[in-house]
Amino acid sequence: MGDPLERLGSEAMGLVEGASTAKDELCMEIDPPFRENVATAEDWRRALNKVVPAVVVLRTTACRAFDTESAGASYATGFVVDKRRGIILTNRHVVKPGPVVAEATFVNREEIPVHPIYRDPVHDFGFFRYDPGAIQFLSYEEIPLAPEAACVGLEIRVVGNDSGEKVSILAGTVARLDRDAPHYKKDGYNDFNTFYMQAASGTKGGSSGSPVIDWQGRAVALNAGSKSSSASAFFLPLERVVRALRFLQKGSDSYVNKWEAVTIPRGTLQATFLHKGFDETRRLGLHSETEQVVRHASPAGETGMLVVDSVVPGGPAHKNLEPGDVLVRVNGEVVTQFLKLETLLDDSVNQNIELQTERGGKSVTVSLVVQDLHSITPDYFLEVSGAVIHPLSYQQARNFRFHCGLVYVTEPGYMLFRAGVPRHAIIKKFAGEEISCLEELIAILFKLSRGARVPLEYISYMDRHRRKSVLVTIDRHEWYAPPQIYTRDDSTGLWIAKPAFQSDSLLLSPGINDAGSLAVEMFSMRGEANCMGDLHQSNNQELTDGVTSMETNCEDTCDETRPRDDSVGTKKRRVEEELSANTNVVADCTLLETREVKLEDPNTAQNAILRDFQGATATATAANASFSERVIEPTLVMFEVHVPPSCMLDGVHSQHFFGTGVIIYHSQSMGLVVVDKNTVAISASDVMLSFAAFPIEIPGEVVFLHPVHNYALVAYDPSALGAVGASVVRAAELLPEPALCRGDSVYLVGLSRSLQATSRKSIVTNPCAALNIGSADCPRYRATNMEVIELDTDFGSTFSGALTDEHGRVQAIWGSFSTQLKFGCNTSEDHQFVRGIPIYTISQVLDKIISGAKGPPLLINGVRRPMPLVRILEVELYPTLLSKARSFGLGDDWVQALVKKDPIRRQVLRVKGCLAGSQAENLLEQGDMILAIDKEPVTCFHDIETACQALDKCDNNDGKLNLTIFRQGREIDILVGTDVRDGIGTTRVINWCGCIVQDPHSAVRALGFLPEEGHGVYVARWCHGSPVHRYGLYALQWIVEVNGKPTPDLDAFVNVTKELEHGEFVRVRTVHLNGKPRVLTLKQDLHYWPTWELRFNPETAMWRRETIKALGCTSI
Repeated sequence: MGDPLERLGSEAMGLVEGASTAKDELCMEIDPPFRENVATAEDWRRALNKVVPAVVVLRTTACRAFDTESAGASYATGFVVDKRRGIILTNRHVVKPGPVVAEATFVNREEIPVHPIYRDPVHDFGFFRYDPGAIQFLSYEEIPLAPEAACVGLEIRVVGNDSGEKVSILAGTVARLDRDAPHYKKDGYNDFNTFYMQAASGTKGGSSGSPVIDWQGRAVALNAGSKSSSASAFFLPLERVVRALRFLQKGSDSYVNKWEAVTIPRGTLQATFLHKGFDETRRLGLHSETEQVVRHASPAGETGMLVVDSVVPGGPAHKNLEPGDVLVRVNGEVVTQFLKLETLLDDSVNQNIELQTERGGKSVTVSLVVQDLHSITPDYFLEVSGAVIHPLSYQQARNFRFHCGLVYVTEPGYMLFRAGVPRHAIIKKFAGEEISCLEELIAILFKLSRGARVPLEYISYMDRHRRKSVLVTIDRHEWYAPPQIYTRDDSTGLWIAKPAFQSDSLLLSPGINDAGSLAVEMFSMRGEANCMGDLHQSNNQELTDGVTSMETNCEDTCDETRPRDDSVGTKKRRVEEELSANTNVVADCTLLETREVKLEDPNTAQNAILRDFQGATATATAANASFSERVIEPTLVMFEVHVPPSCMLDGVHSQHFFGTGVIIYHSQSMGLVVVDKNTVAISASDVMLSFAAFPIEIPGEVVFLHPVHNYALVAYDPSALGAVGASVVRAAELLPEPALCRGDSVYLVGLSRSLQATSRKSIVTNPCAALNIGSADCPRYRATNMEVIELDTDFGSTFSGALTDEHGRVQAIWGSFSTQLKFGCNTSEDHQFVRGIPIYTISQVLDKIISGAKGPPLLINGVRRPMPLVRILEVELYPTLLSKARSFGLGDDWVQALVKKDPIRRQVLRVKGCLAGSQAENLLEQGDMILAIDKEPVTCFHDIETACQALDKCDNNDGKLNLTIFRQGREIDILVGTDVRDGIGTTRVINWCGCIVQDPHSAVRALGFLPEEGHGVYVARWCHGSPVHRYGLYALQWIVEVNGKPTPDLDAFVNVTKELEHGEFVRVRTVHLNGKPRVLTLKQDLHYWPTWELRFNPETAMWRRETIKALGCTSI
């Protein structure tokens, strides 16, 4: 059993089970003293002087998640074992099973690139290679390997990069040579079928791969892990390391000019053995006669035998060996040690061997074929929509007890995460076809078009006996590069990428299957497939039940698949990666549409369906619903929004949102839905709409994001609803006037997650409450300069919808607002609250869209429509009571004038700050009181908006407001410019070296600061395993210079970076949000991290991805 505090080198991975057993504490044999134990301090000094120069600090970057390892950057240790050939020994979990970029730093700080040449499939060791000629200023010698010198009581030193220190030397004494291999993680890398050494040297993170040396300067073991609850450290014996090194040395001698891949024979039975004492083997049924034979044939001091612990399904030992079998002989030879067993297996690859075991007192002899261990160790993977998928490795097959080679999801990426597929999932069925290997999955992907929605079934090791069904949506926009297959090349240490299929495949074509064709396609797929569970129904009913059961899973499954409790008030809505329930579910009228084909008169069929549907709906809702609820329900829409990780722009704080919207326009050519910006935060997102009036889910496109107010407009295609759906869905009637007043009765109407309309009657307590939301740690949209509506009662902080009068006319949107509560200096938590957004501002924008006001065109459902521009005063304001303003020196005349203008609120607006780069910057100062515009008193935010809109109606103005302000006891008249903003938000993003770069968005500019050096480009996010992760170029800062060249905007940034070459070190000057400048260097990696741009094209209403600079090519 493992210990929960054992950890794997620098990664500090906690264990899962058990505590140290009695055997761990009792097996402490001390051999007679050796010469090594009386070594003098001078002996150790000489040994360390020879060893330290050969020990290197390894900085590794796992560029992709793969097999047992996730993407990331870390420090570790290695040491030179062959100076002439340039071979460095370290741990397997340092070399990584997947793509890795690494550098070695010697003690004199010389840095050289290193490339992986071998990682053992099972044991925790691997090799890097470097160019020996690159070391110019250091004299060093290789460290010899002496596995035979290891013994109990041996005094040792561990030399390495412990706890981040460049050189650390820790002393210890070898206490055990026969410790079980440590168990680090139930779903990660674990060593097995070997003994480990144990010593109390107290190593910590960063010392993975350190040499364990004796007083003669010989490496007797390899440091691998430790137990954080004590000072215990675990060392890997070197016998198999020596064998592998000899193969590499022999192979390299065969190649003169360059390194070529070397094959090291490794055999396996796909069975795990443990070494058990003779007392335990007797309890398992070992005969005493057999024990005597084994003791006689084994070396003196043998304490036990090998016992089968587990067998991987589908392997050579499956159904031949069972847990509890005691191994007696292999090929007629008594075997009690791992080393002897592994030697026999490695020498017998693809050959038969005979195993004699005793099972419960009975002798069992089996003949097995030794399998090539490398054949079940994946050396390629598929990358699609950010997901990493590859054949299930022997390591994980052993952990999960699945067959090797199954289609395994190491990283779900965007497309699979959006569907609810977790890490470590095994894909069993896709688009109605069984999946047994990765090639079958690729073949199906080749046939799918963008926007297609197909079912997927998977299993997980946590719930291995039940398949789970989800609905996968192929990316409609080019959020990610086309699917690629990466294959390992051991001669270069790189993983070579190539397209998974030809570029003219359907997957790369734009467009989306319409709802009708999708329904028929899904019906045919499901009709051919076997039904899950015990369902034995007709094909039509099978489809309906399958979809309904998936939809119900979101609400009624076990606790681990439910969203967080609504009462906590945190936003909504982040979907955990471990969720097994699917949330992207189509609930459409497929059954009805398939029947429609069989009728001769489509119109008659539609009318009949419509009458039946409306009659059923009326019967269901008439019993308890209010009149306003019945009126408004056909206008309500449930939103599900996913934001791709590749373009999390503008500080958006989650990837997954839910919310309720209201249809405000519905015609044959276009439908528009309004929703809060805490549900639709940015335009770079995938939006799915579920209608309360008709059971269907269709995509929507963000067409307008108000730069100030907390709402967005999303368009949908009414034809996607079908004739029946389009006839029952309708737009709400808006009632912008008269404005709500305190004490008015309203109906709060919205949707539950199960698309059930819910309403209640409430009283307006404050129709014009001014919002005051502070900045978040990561700047993102926050509602400013807004007056909202407060009610006496509502449905909680996550319920959104609409406020209507008794006739069902919408007077306000009941929307969600995001904020961040801070606790102390370093702790914060995202929260949300709901308030009413007056409908007048939405109605004004809607009128401009319908009337075709001047503005940039945008393609909506195939029609180019001009979208309105919004003129705003980019100043953050807040109200102050006139009683306070008088204390600041405001005169009685102005107090009386402002009271006369607004006798209820009796307030004046003050300047909190100007947005950096705005027209008002350097004109208005913090604390200024805005008294009047064009000599007319202003008391609220609406007055400012009205004045800005009036400027648009005048042709002979320069866009400036004539303000009267009160500043430091003086009344001042000043002309202040306004800014014109569109409603599409950020439309361009660049990924360079793994950081997501954009123009500074309004939330950043609201902090009131931009770098003096031409403003710069803003780093919004960064990617794990990228060069910026490796070198520390993180988010929340501006890049103002690259190699001394200014980068004031994205165009300048592109021009500079596209001239940089692969492997070139780049000097970057940055300025943090706090104003602190910094200069750092990083190494560009175009092999794994090409420079690309994602840009929204309003002519096609699509996000397109273009490569700026890749290895060997420049596209822009």
